[in-house]
Amino acid sequence: MIDRWIAEATECDFKVALEIKKPKSWLKSVSAFANGIGGTLLFGIDDNRNVVGLTDAQADAEAISRLIKERISPYPNFILVPEREDGKNILILTVSSGYSTPYYYKADGVMEAYIHIRNESVIAPSFALNQLILKGMNRTYDTLNSEYDFKDYAFSKLRERYKVWTGNSMEDKLFDSFDTRNEYGKLTNAGALLADDSPIRHSRLFCTRWNGLDKSGGMVDALDSAEYSGSLIILLNEGASFVKRNMKTRWKKTANSRIEMPDYCERSVFEALVNALIHRDCLILGSEVHIDIYNDRLTIYSPGGMADGTRIQERDISNISSTRRNPVLADIFGRLGYMERQGSGFKKITESYHAAHNYRKELEPEFYSDVTSFQVTPYNLNYGTTTNSSNVTIEDESVAITTGYVAIEVAIDGLNASQTTIQKAKEVYKNMGTDGIFGRSDISSITGDSVTAAGKLISKLKAASLIVPVKGYGKGKYRFIEPHK
Repeated sequence: MIDRWIAEATECDFKVALEIKKPKSWLKSVSAFANGIGGTLLFGIDDNRNVVGLTDAQADAEAISRLIKERISPYPNFILVPEREDGKNILILTVSSGYSTPYYYKADGVMEAYIHIRNESVIAPSFALNQLILKGMNRTYDTLNSEYDFKDYAFSKLRERYKVWTGNSMEDKLFDSFDTRNEYGKLTNAGALLADDSPIRHSRLFCTRWNGLDKSGGMVDALDSAEYSGSLIILLNEGASFVKRNMKTRWKKTANSRIEMPDYCERSVFEALVNALIHRDCLILGSEVHIDIYNDRLTIYSPGGMADGTRIQERDISNISSTRRNPVLADIFGRLGYMERQGSGFKKITESYHAAHNYRKELEPEFYSDVTSFQVTPYNLNYGTTTNSSNVTIEDESVAITTGYVAIEVAIDGLNASQTTIQKAKEVYKNMGTDGIFGRSDISSITGDSVTAAGKLISKLKAASLIVPVKGYGKGKYRFIEPHK
């Protein structure tokens, strides 16, 4: 019975007995559970899960209900159930995650809100308390009005991306429908984060290529480093460029073509960086998004844990529903083609890695989160592998071209299309090779065109029998055919 309760509990605390004279010892857990993802208190059981039992479970149950009503504000939702285990009476108190946060413990003129960190209930730090206040108001940071005037800021990067993605110019009225400007001409926090010269100074990106497997690399600790500020779009583009210039691509010849093997799956890195920038907790000051590249891995760090309070390392990556800390920013990035609105980023990160030619099970991307941080660690797909110089080449700025590669380019040259379209088709093939799986969104990311234009390019490639559909990766996925000599 105990094991069932523990297995079903989101969080769990054990109490040998009910402390009536010192109720804070357990009421702070009630506050923390209501402020978090919920949890269960088991009275009459010690920390080693041994059943001790309660002397008077009925009186204890009445005291629990009374003390919660007197000491926790607002009144949380909970269920109190008596049970018998090994012939002894115990009480199971299950506290639901609340919507009217923060839930305070109040006594002796003091009100304190608690949160659960590493199996301990602690007083919520200022940023966590602000999060709880916003949650209780049904508001998010990005929807709040800022002190900055729309007329004082430029949005060239936002307008440029909107034009590329949709084919239309971004009119000023769209800033209202995007919830980036209020009726008084003030920017919301979302708008301030998207301004070219963003006035929110802690929205920055720090990038470092370390010399070795950790941050103590010897005589030269860092091989490359950069700090970026400005619009979130600038941070995204600069971060992706930093990773690209600090990775290499191997390729090997096959009988008819070549297979490219980059150190990292660029799509996975891009998805992880989008997630880090859009879902970061902007209430945590003095901390920025970081990209740290080591010899064997890179880590993308973002301030703030999972928005729903859970821990990513305890979740099934393939089955996580979308909970967005900054829904306005997420919606805008969805409209710009940087992310999908249904929230499948984690799955994309892992699936893109699985599709890489040089993927091995031990290189599975790792995810970690706690209350204050979120980290994604993709591993270097080429680290530790041997290189046979007769059939594998390391690509820096130029690569050798095999007969098969030329054959596909010649075929693309024969497309019934404009020279601009032909060049874009070649660019797609250069990025994907014959192993890459792609759809309209992937092509648009490479060419900078809208998904509609990407769909037209797919139609031309299909008509020329240069690509074939691929099953098992979702609807509308293709790869280039294997070329023949």
